[in-house]
Amino acid sequence: MLTKRIIACLDVRGGRVVKGVQFVDIVDAGDPAELAHRHARGGADEIVLLDITATHEGRGTLLETVKRTAASLFVPFTVGGGIRSAEDAAAVFDAGADKVSINSSAIARPALIGEIGASFGAQAVIVAIDARRTKGSSDPVGDAEVFVSGGRKPTGLRVIEWAVEAEARGAGEILLTSMDSDGVRGGFDCELTRRVSEAVQIPVIASGGAGSAAHFAEVFLVGRADAALAASIFHFGVTDSRALKAEVAAAGVPMRLPC
Repeated sequence: MLTKRIIACLDVRGGRVVKGVQFVDIVDAGDPAELAHRHARGGADEIVLLDITATHEGRGTLLETVKRTAASLFVPFTVGGGIRSAEDAAAVFDAGADKVSINSSAIARPALIGEIGASFGAQAVIVAIDARRTKGSSDPVGDAEVFVSGGRKPTGLRVIEWAVEAEARGAGEILLTSMDSDGVRGGFDCELTRRVSEAVQIPVIASGGAGSAAHFAEVFLVGRADAALAASIFHFGVTDSRALKAEVAAAGVPMRLPC
């Protein structure tokens, strides 16, 4: 089993980090540059910054926030939100990002995945998928639906099928967020994560539901995730990545342990 990654996520609105439950009930969590530096220092393998209202508000990424956050970092840094073209991606890379995450824009124009990859390499392109199980279906996981615009709009696309297409179009990773589990700290959606991980060859990052080390171990061992992302347990002092990694490693998951 390859070494697994722990990723700290910064959901940013109006230049501030926020956190909600199932994409609503938003509360302030702090300054992105300060939190990014703290999480990296605490042992996070990577940092992801998502400008969560850029698409809904019809604007580009807050580049000054990206620059200020990147300046304090020494771990890989991914930025998403408001990236609609290869030129937008270039501006985000110039601001200090190592990777970009695209979601609504990839659904609107799937060719964008390959366009960014052609300029910057597939390893720099993450396709984010906001997923919700389909209630009443005989297979609620297999029929799980993709949502866009910060989880506001259903697309009619099935999650697994879209993940496979995204890989075929040149995505380097999939960032899979369970909207049903988001923010409740009850555990990742391991079944959905496993189904997507088995359907693609590229790494899958699990997101939504992290509340304990046991949840991370489960999504790695059962959900077959390559990385797992969390926000509130880091922002609000529940744990840091260094302590979390030690517990997950003790459960038999190979981790890159900080010195």
